[in-house]
Amino acid sequence: MRHFLLALCLALLSFTSQAQMRIDVSGVGATQYPIAIANFATDGRVPQEVANVVRGDLTRSGMFRVIDPQATLSDTAAVNFPDIRARGADAVLGGSVARLADGRYDIRFRLSDAVRQNTLGGESLVVAESDLRYGAHRVADWVYEKITGEKGIFSTRIAFISKQGNRYRLNVADWDGENVVSPLTSPEPIISPAWSPDGTRLAYVSFEAKKPVVYVHTLTTGRRQAVANFKGSNSAPAWSPDGRSLAVTLTRDGLSQIYLISADGSGSPRRLATSSGIDTEPAFSPDGRNIYFTSDRGGSPQIYRIGVGGGDAARLTFGSSYNVSPRVSPDGQNLAYVTRRDGRFMIAIREIGGGSGERLLSDSGYEESPSFAPNGRWVMYSTQSGGRDSLVAVSVDGRVRQRLTSSAGDIREPTWGPFAK
Repeated sequence: MRHFLLALCLALLSFTSQAQMRIDVSGVGATQYPIAIANFATDGRVPQEVANVVRGDLTRSGMFRVIDPQATLSDTAAVNFPDIRARGADAVLGGSVARLADGRYDIRFRLSDAVRQNTLGGESLVVAESDLRYGAHRVADWVYEKITGEKGIFSTRIAFISKQGNRYRLNVADWDGENVVSPLTSPEPIISPAWSPDGTRLAYVSFEAKKPVVYVHTLTTGRRQAVANFKGSNSAPAWSPDGRSLAVTLTRDGLSQIYLISADGSGSPRRLATSSGIDTEPAFSPDGRNIYFTSDRGGSPQIYRIGVGGGDAARLTFGSSYNVSPRVSPDGQNLAYVTRRDGRFMIAIREIGGGSGERLLSDSGYEESPSFAPNGRWVMYSTQSGGRDSLVAVSVDGRVRQRLTSSAGDIREPTWGPFAK
């Protein structure tokens, strides 16, 4: 087990190369909505089977029992409701994909209620050929929200770190590990990726200067800027909800302490608090009023909360001598973190305001780096099994779990991006 280094001396971690991603899913939700997803009508010139992607998304959510009616159904065709009901489905999705003259694709879809035998709605979207899979994710998002009333996360992205040969990689992928791209490679380690609230930038720590420096990387242009390069260590970036500021951990004045800096690197850092211990791993509350962080000021690593204007810090975790890596759910109600129990490091979740007690979401004992999905329904983290690292996304009730692995090596430090704009 790689112990989490509270002082963020940031020991260089060993990875092996990454190749094709694989996803394995286990468990189902407490209730599952039965839905038929028909093949979308095409002219035979579509390189991506949109319906298959939609089926995969809804199945992996654990909230749907997906039925294949083994038929093609366009968005305008009449629905054979008795047949759909006979197959056990309460709703049916049909659609079409057509190639336009400019090379783009028009995706149209319609969702129907098989019980009431009426239309629930539908939409259309036009995407480039390279974005057909993304378009399918958007269809799944629409269906998920229509049925559950909550936003889907299928078109969101994740970022994570890997290493291939002697090159470290910052990777961005679809929520299910597909479409991996690497906006940055480096001969030196890259750690602690964090998404900006609008999903256009990633903050991270790079050792290119032979010490940890915080960078902000604009994904659309490839432009990157060092925003925290002070004396000593610069680490653990966390975005403010408005995207204008970063909370970072600096050792410029001695021990690791938390500072607020401008996201563009301008101005001077403002120290959040002063303690005789190590303060690190900041995370903003969704309203931007508080920062959650890890500190050993009380003698052991625990999670605290402090206002962005400073003041006294309140301890939030008890019951274990080791609680680190706080992450706050998008609604501000839940806290995910790493806790140590009997020498094992597991992901826990608890209500911030009290209420229900702590729930353990993992059990292998080698977990790190929790990150909430933007709808708060999932927590993704890195884990180790059989000497290899992988990523796991688990529903907050612990019922559904999916594991992302690489055929060639380890992947770790996931961070879940915001909803697609």
